[in-house]
This record gives sequence, structure tokens and C-alpha cells, in this order.
Amino acid sequence: MKSPCDGEFTAFIGIDWADTKHDICLQPANGAPREFDRFEHKVDCIEHWACSMRERFGGPIAVALELSKGPLVYALQKYDFFVLFPINPSTLAKYREAFKPSGAKDDPTDAEHALELLLHHRDRLKPLKPQSVPMRTLLYLVEQRRRLVNDKTRFTNRLGYALKQYFPQALDWFEQRDTPLFCDFLARWPTLAQVKRARKSTLQAFFKEHNVRFAKVIDERICAIKVAKPLTEDMAVITAHRLQALVLLDQLRATLQAIDRFDAQIAVVAPTLPDYALFSALPGAGPSLAPRLLAAFGEQRERFTGAHELQKYSGIAPVTERSGNKSWVHWRWRQQRDKGSAHQATVRALAYKWLRILYRCWQTRTPYDESTYLNALTKRSSPLLKPLSATM
Repeated sequence: MKSPCDGEFTAFIGIDWADTKHDICLQPANGAPREFDRFEHKVDCIEHWACSMRERFGGPIAVALELSKGPLVYALQKYDFFVLFPINPSTLAKYREAFKPSGAKDDPTDAEHALELLLHHRDRLKPLKPQSVPMRTLLYLVEQRRRLVNDKTRFTNRLGYALKQYFPQALDWFEQRDTPLFCDFLARWPTLAQVKRARKSTLQAFFKEHNVRFAKVIDERICAIKVAKPLTEDMAVITAHRLQALVLLDQLRATLQAIDRFDAQIAVVAPTLPDYALFSALPGAGPSLAPRLLAAFGEQRERFTGAHELQKYSGIAPVTERSGNKSWVHWRWRQQRDKGSAHQATVRALAYKWLRILYRCWQTRTPYDESTYLNALTKRSSPLLKPLSATM
């Protein structure tokens, strides 16, 4: 549904959402007094409220809420007579603070603040325009996969902590702790005493079954096992942390399997999108990063008027602040983290440059070509070519 002009809306609604209920503030376009109401977060209640709005006002109806996705948004998107205007939660919070310096918060009032932002600053708000079903599917898939990767990191960290209490050698023998090799090893020999009792031939067969092909690596690992000394012989410590390690192993295995399932689904969906070739052709993108880049850029090229907007949106571009006679520039998100960090500054500079390249490829629908980039550097006599030529 196209966004109507301001005068075409029949009513304006601000919603303050919650887990179990939603407060609303309604302003009819005919100038009638404002109304406050509430409905429960249940399918039938949402349906009844939406239908009552359609019967009363027809459409279109402008709705402001501090969400761009979530159950309530998904429910309201079913109705073509609603035009949704997402409001950044921090914007609404600042607006509230302007009228309530004490910091007091009240749900019906928040709904009214959302309505006032919609009425008085609608030119700064963009109506929600959903992307295509395949693109939104990919977006949700990569978001949920990212959460699973975070779960994997959390489980491996907790597993490492548990092992440090009674069996720290296992962390020295395996650099990667999110692999079937590591999981199977600990599941079979969860304590140092158990693995030291294993025969050499048994350990050799185990490592070979897990594609450890270098005999030197196997022999060094077996030798380290045989000479290892226990950190503690306190059975209270060993018993409790051994059980914790095994439980975390089960959670880690399940998470790794879930990531594989998401990877398989992403591999099916991503290639069906027209712009996938733009990102899969990038050097080093791979099957995980290319879909994430595609989902981050999306398919609505009108979202950004230039690469600078994309850089600011991602938090890479510098932001200038001025107050009176003072002026300073800071980097969003990483302002404190980057102080004195040459590595982060380097990564940020590379990201700043790559976003400009990616934006150009995305806008022109042209896959990245290394030779084109090198030719551009040559024309500018860029100093970046000097270290490159030195390695050739």
C-alpha cells in the first residue's frame, strides 16, 4: 500500500506496546477530542480492535509505534488500511524527557507522545515499507543464526571455565572448541584420569576418525596426555564440574546442529535473490558473510541517498558535534573502545572504505572487480599500490 499524503489519513494513532497489552491514543482527522484505549495482546483482541478502526474510519489510518518488527507489527501489517510509522525508542524517550524531566513513565502518556510525534513531525518519519518475502525470510534467518552463534560462544566460554576448574589440559590440546572433535573427545573422556587410561591405539584411532591426519600432531597430543598431571584430585570439584561440562557439551552440540540447519536454509534462500551475486563475488565473503551482507543492504536502494548515509547508519562514519564555540568529531559506537587502539582504528578505516565500494556495486548492480579498483588506484597514484607492488 502506498503511503498517502498527510491530508488523506482519516485518523492518527499512537501505540505504546507491551508484552500482554497495548495502550493507544487516537486522534480522529476531523478534529474530534483525543481518545485513550487499550487492547490485550491476543489475536482475537487485535483483530477486533483493527476491525473496529476500519468500520469507524475506513482508511487509511496512520499508526505510530516504537517498533519496526515484532508480533504487534506482524499482526497490524495484515491490514492494508493501516500505515505504520516506526519511531526510534530513543527518540520517544527524549521526547518524553522534554516534558517530564523527572523521568516518570506512563504507558498511556507514551502512546500520546507517539501520537504527537506523528502529528507534528510526520515529515521526519518514514512509513514502514516491507521488503519482499524472500528478502525478509533471509533477514530473519541470518538474525536468528547470529543469535545461535552468540549462544555457541556463550556455551564454549562456560565450558572453558568449567574445564579450567579440574581439566585445563583439554583446552591446551585443542585450539578450536566448537568442533565435533573437541565435543566427541570430552564426551568420551570427560576427565584427565579417564583419558590417561585410554590405550595409545584407541587414541590414534579416535583422532584419525576425526580427520586428524598428521602423525606428528597425533603423537604429540598422545604424549601430552600421558605426561599430564592432574590440577586437583578433589572429587567434589571433579564430580560437579565434570557434570557441568557434559551438560554444556550437550547444549553446544545442539547449537552447532541448529547452526548447520540454518546454514542449509540460508543456502537455499540467498541464491534466489537477484542481488546475491553482488555479495557472493566479494573476496572472502563466503557462504556465511555474503548472505549477511545481502540482508544488511536489503533491496530498497532508495533507503540511502549516498554512501555517507550508509556509513552513518552502520556507525562507521564520523559524527560532528558542535556546541557554542566548541566542535568535536567522534566515532559512533566505538568512541571509547577505539581510544588508543590502533587495531580498531585500522578495522574502522577499512570498513569505511569498503562500505563506499559496496554501496557503489549495490547501486549500480555491478559485481566487485579487483582490476577496476586497482586501475582507479593507479590513476590517482595512490600510495596503497606501493606495498602491493613490493609483494609482487
